[in-house]
Amino acid sequence: MPFVWVSEIDIQISTSYNSSMDSLGQQSPVAEERDSSRLIIVIAVVVVIGLALATAFFLREPPKKVVAPSPYIAQLKLSDFKMSAAENFIGATVSYIDGTITNTGNKTVTRVIVQVNFLDSMGQLAQQEELPLRLFRNNGAYNEPVDLNVAPLGPGQSEPFRLTFDSISAQWSHQYPDLKITDVTVK
Repeated sequence: MPFVWVSEIDIQISTSYNSSMDSLGQQSPVAEERDSSRLIIVIAVVVVIGLALATAFFLREPPKKVVAPSPYIAQLKLSDFKMSAAENFIGATVSYIDGTITNTGNKTVTRVIVQVNFLDSMGQLAQQEELPLRLFRNNGAYNEPVDLNVAPLGPGQSEPFRLTFDSISAQWSHQYPDLKITDVTVK
């Protein structure tokens, strides 16, 4: 009997030894599954990176064209600034900068854009606005601001203007803001 028992052990050892030897030349199903899952993960990562790069490429903004300011800006002068504020019909404060624009050139101005910089107490920019300049025109009972394309500014003319602000930063130092003409259209 001990011999049979030994032969059973030999058979068991021999079977397990042969199965180990057989697996050296072939991949086990677990190894094949692990390799295919790695391949799937690599493909998924490549696809995600590709989609992210494609999205970034197609959603990027085109470079902004730098347009040189019109040389006619030098022919326009802003002066006589006055600031005021009023409460509108819903109770909010609206601020105004009134002044005079003078066209010293020989062309008719149909559009002016003004950049207004409100500074804080440290002299740093608290708020920046770019607004179209509107001329005051008498509309019978009162003065009304109108666009320059409706009431152009002729050569040699001076006219009162108004800039309107719905809100101004609380950080503003309450000093007169810097005004600079950034764009002009003439005919």
